[in-house]
Amino acid sequence: MTALRDELITLSTGSRNPSGRITDIAAAEEFLRMFHDSHSDAGPLGKRLTQVRAEIEKTGTYRHTPAELAYGARVALRDSGWCTSGLPWRRLKVRDLRGVRKTAAVAAECFEHLRLATANGKVHPLITVFAPDTPDRPGPCIWNEQLVRYAGHRDKNGRVTGDPRYADFTEAVVRMGWQPPDQRGRFDPLPLVVETYDEGPHCFSVPADVVREVELTHPELPWFGELGLRWHAVPVIANMRLHIGGVDYPAAPVNSWFVGADIGTRSLADEGGYGVARDVADRLGLDTSSERTLWRDRAVVELNRAVLHSFDSAGMTITDHHAEAQHRLAWLRNRQRTRGNRPCFRVDPDTAQRARQGAPEKFPAGSMEATEPQHGSRLAALLRQRLGSS
Repeated sequence: MTALRDELITLSTGSRNPSGRITDIAAAEEFLRMFHDSHSDAGPLGKRLTQVRAEIEKTGTYRHTPAELAYGARVALRDSGWCTSGLPWRRLKVRDLRGVRKTAAVAAECFEHLRLATANGKVHPLITVFAPDTPDRPGPCIWNEQLVRYAGHRDKNGRVTGDPRYADFTEAVVRMGWQPPDQRGRFDPLPLVVETYDEGPHCFSVPADVVREVELTHPELPWFGELGLRWHAVPVIANMRLHIGGVDYPAAPVNSWFVGADIGTRSLADEGGYGVARDVADRLGLDTSSERTLWRDRAVVELNRAVLHSFDSAGMTITDHHAEAQHRLAWLRNRQRTRGNRPCFRVDPDTAQRARQGAPEKFPAGSMEATEPQHGSRLAALLRQRLGSS
C-alpha cells in the first residue's frame, strides 16, 4: 500500500447550490440504491430515500447509518486500485468516530488506530472515520501523508539527516513549535498535525509505544544489520478524503499493509529518499563507476529481500511487488467502471503538497498552534467568506 499515489483528483470547492445544500441529492440517492441492492435486509428503499431527502432539505446534508458508512468505506477501498493483494475488502474494520471534531481527540484516536492496526503483532486492515463536512463547517483534517513518517533534519549546509522527502514538512512543524529530539536521528517520527475549523492546526507528538517498527536484516548478508535501517510496520494513509453518497469525510485514516518495494525501492534506495543503494553496493563490492554495471539494480534487489525477510521474521504482514502487479492487473480486468457518485478516496494537489511541505503560513516560534485558524481546504475558506457576509 503506497503512501500516496501520483493520481491526484481535483476536488470540487464544496460550494452550496441555490437551495443552500452542500450534499447532492442525486449522489445520495445513487449511493442508497447501491447500498440497498447489496443489503436485502436493509429495509424499504423508498422509506430511506424519503428520510434522506427530508434531512438534506432541512439541514443541507444527511447522516449515514453505521451500516451505510461501513459499506461505503469498503467499496471505496475496493474500487481505489491500491487495496493490496490478499486483502478481502469486506474485512476492512470501520471505526465510526463521526462525533469526534476536536484536534486533541482526533490525534488520540489516530494513535489508537496505530495500536489497533498492529495489535497482537499482526497488521489489521482498519479505517477510522471522523466528523464529515457540514453546511456550517468542514470536518477535521490531518496534514500528514501517513500517521507515521520520519523527519528530515536539514543542517545549515543543507545536508539532511533522516528522510529528505519530509525536510520541508519538518521545518514547518518546527516553526509551529515541535521540538525535535536532542539527538537527531535518521528515523525520528514526525508529529501529527490535526486541523479543525475552530482550533486551527495543532501538533501532537506520536507516542513511542504506538510506532511499531521492524529492524531490517538480510537472510544471507550478516553485515546488513550494521546499516541500522528500520521501518514502521503499517502504512496508515491519513490525508485522503473519503467521499460517500455526496458526503465528504476529510479525515479518514486507512491502512492495509505495505508492498515491500514501497520501503526498499521508493523509500530506502531512491536518491530522493534515504539513498542507501550506494552504501549497499559498496558493501557488496560492486562496481559503481557507471550505471551500466547495473550496480543500483543489484543493490535494490538486496534491499527488497531484506525488507521482505525482516517483516516475515517479525510476523508483520507484507506483500511483494510481483504479487501486487498481478493483483493490480486482475483489478483492472474486473473493476467496476466508476461513476462520479460511487464511494471513493480522493486527494487534491494542495493537500498532497501540504503533506510534504506544510502550510504556506509562517507560525511563531515556540507556538504549538497557528495564531489564527487556517483551515487548509477550499471549503473552509468558502464557508468563512459566506459566514462572514451573512
